[in-house]
Amino acid sequence: MAGVAPEVHAEFFGDAKGKVMLRNFYYNRDYREQSSSQAKREDWAQGITLLWESGYTEGKVGFGLDLMGMVGLKLDDGARGEGGGGLMPRDKNGSSRDHYGKSAATAKVKYANSELRYGALSPRLPLLHSNSSRLFPQIYNGTQVVSRDIQGLTVTAGRLDKVKQRDSTDFEGLTIMGQAGAYDATVTSDEFLYAGLDYEVNRNLTLSYHWSQLEDSFRRDFFGLKFSVPAGPGKVFGDIRYFIAREAGEERVGNVDNNTISTNFGYQWKGHTVYGGYQEVSGETAFAFVGGADTYLFGEQMVSQFSFADERLWHVGYDFDFVDVGVPGLKFTFRYVSADHVDPTHMSGSEARELRARGARGNEWERYNEIAYVVQSGPLKNLGMRWRNSTNRSNFASGADENRVMVDYVFNF
Repeated sequence: MAGVAPEVHAEFFGDAKGKVMLRNFYYNRDYREQSSSQAKREDWAQGITLLWESGYTEGKVGFGLDLMGMVGLKLDDGARGEGGGGLMPRDKNGSSRDHYGKSAATAKVKYANSELRYGALSPRLPLLHSNSSRLFPQIYNGTQVVSRDIQGLTVTAGRLDKVKQRDSTDFEGLTIMGQAGAYDATVTSDEFLYAGLDYEVNRNLTLSYHWSQLEDSFRRDFFGLKFSVPAGPGKVFGDIRYFIAREAGEERVGNVDNNTISTNFGYQWKGHTVYGGYQEVSGETAFAFVGGADTYLFGEQMVSQFSFADERLWHVGYDFDFVDVGVPGLKFTFRYVSADHVDPTHMSGSEARELRARGARGNEWERYNEIAYVVQSGPLKNLGMRWRNSTNRSNFASGADENRVMVDYVFNF
C-alpha cells in the first residue's frame, strides 16, 4: 500500500541492549527574600540507574520488555539539613533520606511501525512532558500507542492512571500543578487521556495537534507549527505553540480558563545559535498542566515556569558549540526572560497579597547560563560535566539564585 512503512522484525535477546547510568548531582537554591519559609535548599546525591531494553520476538507481531532499576544515595543536604531539592525523598523532619531505590518495567508490542507500551512511561509530549531534571525521571503508569505506519505522520494515544515523581518511591494520584495557589493541587485523579497527531509536511515543516484530559479536572488542546529554512550560510527556524485549557467533568479543581501562546524564532550558523520570542498567558486563570511535569513553554526556566495568569514575556538566548573553534564537546548557553502583567488575584504568598492590596500587577525576570563538556576520547570518553546557574527576581514571589552541577557517565553493555 502506498505511503505505508515496511514491517520491522528483530530478536528479543539478539537486539537487547543495556546500560548503567551514573549521575552525580549537586543542587543549591538560595532564596533572596526574608519572607521565604526556607532560606536555602541544598542537596548533593549520587544516582545509579540500570536500564535493560530487549529487542522484539520474531514474527509479524513482536513482543519485548524493558526493565529499569534506580538507586539514590545522599552525599549531603546542607549544614542544617536543608534538603528539598528534588533529589532525595524527605523524612518527617524535612531532611533528605540517606538512600532510596525504585524500579520500573514496561511491556511492549510492535507491529510494523506501530508500538504499544504498557507499564512505566515517561512521555515527552506537548501536553505531558515528563520531568527529567533531577537524578531520575518522572515515571507514569499506563498504556501508550505510537504509530508511524503512514509516512510523515506520527499518531500518539495513551491512558495513564498514576505517577511516581522524580524523588519518590511510590505511585500516587495525578493532579493539576498548583501554580502558586491558583489551582487546588490536592485533588487527585486516576485517569489522564491523551492523543496527538504530528505531521511532517516536508523536511522543513511540521504541524501538530494534541488533546488531553485529566478526569473531572481539565482538558487541553495544543496546536503547533515548527519550521526551518536554509538562509545564507545557516538556517532560520521557528516554533509556535498554542495551548487552550478548560475545566472538565465535575470541575473538581474549579475554574480553568486559559489560552497561552509561546513562540521561539532564531538563526543558526556554524557553532552559533541566536533565538528569542514572545509568550502570553491569557484568560481568567493560570496555565494549566499536570503536577510535576514540565510546561513545554519556551519561557520555562530553572527557578520560574513563567506561566502565571495574564503573564506576558519576551525571551532571548544564545548557544555556542565550541567545535567550531576546535574544542569538540564544549557548549555554552545563555538565556534571559523578562515578564510583566502577572495577575496576583489567585496567588498565595505575602508578596502576592501586597500586590493585591495595592491593586498592582506582578513582574519577574530570570537570567540563565549553562556550560557543558563531554570528554571526547581516552579512558574517560563520554564523561559529561554540566554547570547550570540561574538568577530570578520577582515582586510577587521569593527570588532565588540557583546552581546545579552534574557529572554523568554511561556504561553500555
